[in-house]
Amino acid sequence: MRRFQSFLTPLMEAFIAFQKASGRWNETYDHNMFLFDCHCARLFPEAGTLTQEMVDSWCTQRATETNNSCRTRVFVISNFVRYLRDREIADVVGPNIPKMEPCTYVPHAFTDFELENFFRACDSLPPTPNTPAVLTRRIVVPVFFRLLYSSGIRTNEARMLRVDDVNLVHGVLNIRHSKGPSQRYVVLHDTMLDLLARYNTVIHALHPRREYFFPASKGSSLTNGWVVYNFRKLWYKHNTPHATAYELRHNYAVENINQWIGEGFEFFSKLVYLSKSMGHASLESTKYYFNLVPAMADILLELTGRDFDNIVPGVDYEKG
Repeated sequence: MRRFQSFLTPLMEAFIAFQKASGRWNETYDHNMFLFDCHCARLFPEAGTLTQEMVDSWCTQRATETNNSCRTRVFVISNFVRYLRDREIADVVGPNIPKMEPCTYVPHAFTDFELENFFRACDSLPPTPNTPAVLTRRIVVPVFFRLLYSSGIRTNEARMLRVDDVNLVHGVLNIRHSKGPSQRYVVLHDTMLDLLARYNTVIHALHPRREYFFPASKGSSLTNGWVVYNFRKLWYKHNTPHATAYELRHNYAVENINQWIGEGFEFFSKLVYLSKSMGHASLESTKYYFNLVPAMADILLELTGRDFDNIVPGVDYEKG
């Protein structure tokens, strides 16, 4: 947990403990709660009570924000205010949360050539200077991004994997730190399992007491900034279209769906497996990826005699 600075510190710590005990806490909430605390400490250093001005000055939608980004930033503060009101600790009104907007973002469609370029760059990191940080990066980068590519797990789920979350005997990942409170297991492909086993031997020699399966140079977990920096630096070494590390997850879903085409697939069972493997809250959330597969609607109609919306009800896009 980050160190809070404002007078709200004991209340925030109690709220976070309550949320964690209820299975309703994640890294995004933690980050935005920390930013709100910094806001209060900076602008209201002498305050001893939460006021409406503090809440409104932080939660009002900014000119540079979309509805969805504002929702993400203030949602945890709304829950915090409700927590305090329910306990009669504060008498302020919670923020207005903007209505969610449908997402029109289309993830980058990777080509085989682009992926070959990217992983070649991952495998060609310079060996100098010969420091623990450089050596750790050379070992971690090629394996970390291949795991994202081959499993479809979220970047934060890969970052937060602990050593005992990776079963190298049975080839199963235990995903504890997910988007929501649910825990799940992901089965590894045999080639990825072999790579992880070889990686584990090498990284253990460098970090024999590591807590995280993919450690930073000083043994802590990798940060989101580390993922963004390394992906961009290596992606743009040989490629020009815009792409992000998170889109490797989208690629995993689309590639799986593409393999179902023309096989006379058992649609529902495969949909359930993909949804559970990716950690979606519902089958409906997986529907988004079918929009990225060319002519999928026509294929479904031909194979089932029904359109997609009759098979899986439509929902707003969940960035999963």
